[in-house]
Amino acid sequence: MLITLLTLAVAAIFFMSGKVRSDLVAVCSLLVLLICHVLTPEEGLSGFSNSVVIMMVGLFVVGGAIFQTGLAKMISSRILKLAGQSELRLFLLVMLVTSAIGAFVSNTGTVALMLPIVVSMAMSAGISSGRLLMPLAFASSMGGMMTLIGTPPNLIIADTLEKAGYGSLSFFSFLPVGLVCVAVGTLVLLPLTKWFLSKKGQTDKDTRRGKSLNQLVKEYGLSSNLFRLNVDNKATIIGQTVAELGIRHKYGLNILEIRRKTTSQHRFLHTVKQFSAPDTLLEEGDVLYVSGDPGQVAQFCQACGLTLMDGHATEENAGQGATSLDFYDIGIAEIVLMGSSRIINRTVKEANFRDKFNVNVLGIRRKKEYLLRDLGNVKMHQGDVLLVQGDWKDIARLSGEEDNWVVLGQPLEEAAKVTLDYKAPVAAAIMLLMVAMMVFDFIPVAPVTAVMIAAVLMVITGCLRSVEAAYKTINWETIVLFAAMMPMSLALEKTGASEYLSTALAQRLGEYGPVVLLAGIYFTGSIMTMFISNTVTALLMAPIALQSALQIGVSPIPYLFAVTVAASMCFASPFSTPPNALVMPAGQYTFMDYVKVGLPLQVIMGIVMVIVLPLLFPF
Repeated sequence: MLITLLTLAVAAIFFMSGKVRSDLVAVCSLLVLLICHVLTPEEGLSGFSNSVVIMMVGLFVVGGAIFQTGLAKMISSRILKLAGQSELRLFLLVMLVTSAIGAFVSNTGTVALMLPIVVSMAMSAGISSGRLLMPLAFASSMGGMMTLIGTPPNLIIADTLEKAGYGSLSFFSFLPVGLVCVAVGTLVLLPLTKWFLSKKGQTDKDTRRGKSLNQLVKEYGLSSNLFRLNVDNKATIIGQTVAELGIRHKYGLNILEIRRKTTSQHRFLHTVKQFSAPDTLLEEGDVLYVSGDPGQVAQFCQACGLTLMDGHATEENAGQGATSLDFYDIGIAEIVLMGSSRIINRTVKEANFRDKFNVNVLGIRRKKEYLLRDLGNVKMHQGDVLLVQGDWKDIARLSGEEDNWVVLGQPLEEAAKVTLDYKAPVAAAIMLLMVAMMVFDFIPVAPVTAVMIAAVLMVITGCLRSVEAAYKTINWETIVLFAAMMPMSLALEKTGASEYLSTALAQRLGEYGPVVLLAGIYFTGSIMTMFISNTVTALLMAPIALQSALQIGVSPIPYLFAVTVAASMCFASPFSTPPNALVMPAGQYTFMDYVKVGLPLQVIMGIVMVIVLPLLFPF
């Protein structure tokens, strides 16, 4: 018992200091318990196979897909319309919407659903995401207090009361308590988050190298003379490659991209494909995005039997929005030619970018001059900046030629920022399927299975660019932290430390009256759940609360409600609940941030509950 308590105390000190990575502290604590034989290897590693940890991995992937498809941005824009320009109204909306969802969906699932939406809202509103993410995690736990199924401790105390002969609790027996929790949490978090979290989650935009894709499009005037040409069944170029067309040499035009819609039966596997490679075979129904002189575009259309499409509509949604370039599969970037480059004083045609790197040169910036016409015959000089276009992976490959040029910005990072908007309906359908499987009991699928199904579907339907992109959405530091700390609760329970402390406290406070005993049970549970899971806390404390109440001759109902509220309202630690851990990386929080904001809330919530519970459920 002593070894376990000392290990826990030392770990807490390191967590609060912030000088050592939290996941390393957690793993070292676990190793101490294993070396000292407090836990067996199977028990020590049980956290890494725990369903909650596996669920967290899947939820990171699902959240990443919701963000990558632009679904988060679409939903957040709707909520932002309700909030207007008011940061206060946005804060209140996040608290209310999250707690409402949390009443019916697990708090972990609620945070996974809302996290990318809230991050997107914060970016759009120009406020710190850190101001909203910790309240998001806390609100999901508060919402869980409003219904019988909201959180496991609610089910535990309902079962304890029923077995003791006090009848069964209804679905909404918890609603008054839950509403008080949400009200108190909102009022307390308003000032605390403003004082301590206003600068969390902010990124310095000036530190990012390179320009955004929209800036490049505007700077080089790519969209000013952009035309869309439809390859219908009368076109004479069907079956030819882009290279065979010779469009640049004959007409001085650039094909920026070829957009192709797949057949309807493959809708959920890929809806839009983009091509730019010279060996791309043209097919009927392709849409060519061409830049250049309008007169030359007209000549090209007439010669090849192409149809010039309306410039004020897109092929997917006619009449809604002007012609624009999208960067789903292909992208653009700038490269600066070095003095040592082998292509200095050679023409673009001689450099042969297409054959060597599978990219096109769309323009050259030479000091303050932009060269966009007849590029094939332009000789390149030292210091020229070339605007290149191609598949993102081919652009990234250019970074390997450091003797010849330097790629400005980070192409793969820019690619990651491009949302696959056409996949938003697919991501929404998968998300709703996941929520349905988690909410409705008649669907015989465990929550962790539902999350895993959703994560895999997000990958195979193309809501994430690749399996590698899915792995990158997972914050492994958070996963290791949570998985390594979970066996700590087993150690406290196994050594008898939890039961000894809770029983002794409850027995000693019983003689001072029902209110003092209620406070003792509440704060004992509140302290315990900072180090062990809320489910284990409820299992340990429920029988103690029941017996303590019966010994002094009062109703056990308020005491058992104190157990479930204390077990669920734990905010002072990032590893006490999965929601707290999930928002930690996105909000850029430290352990001390949870102490500064969560600990006062946890204490105030306890004081309010000690006053309110006897009013709602008299002794």
